[in-house]
Amino acid sequence: NTLTNNAAVARAVKNLILTNKGERPYQPMLGSDVTRQLFELNDRLVENNLQEAIELVIQNYEPRAELESVFVDANNDQHLVTVDITFRVVNQIDPITINVMLERIR
Repeated sequence: NTLTNNAAVARAVKNLILTNKGERPYQPMLGSDVTRQLFELNDRLVENNLQEAIELVIQNYEPRAELESVFVDANNDQHLVTVDITFRVVNQIDPITINVMLERIR
């Protein structure tokens, strides 16, 4: 299926977040390394690092998205991190919010 407009940008943002640096050939700096940080101690510092990494990768590598907010919530009981990203596609009025759940997989 071919994605257009908002769905394509949302998919690109999600792919950027889930990509680790060095995974894509010939683009060693592309990615956020978010999944590597999931195995750190779960505290506010890690949440802040995840938020900054997500903001940085979207601002640097997705010119179609104007980032509005990133909210990171680490849930210790379920061993997952929920990330809510709100952005606006360039030349669009309505903001888009995507929810990404990051889990530790061994």
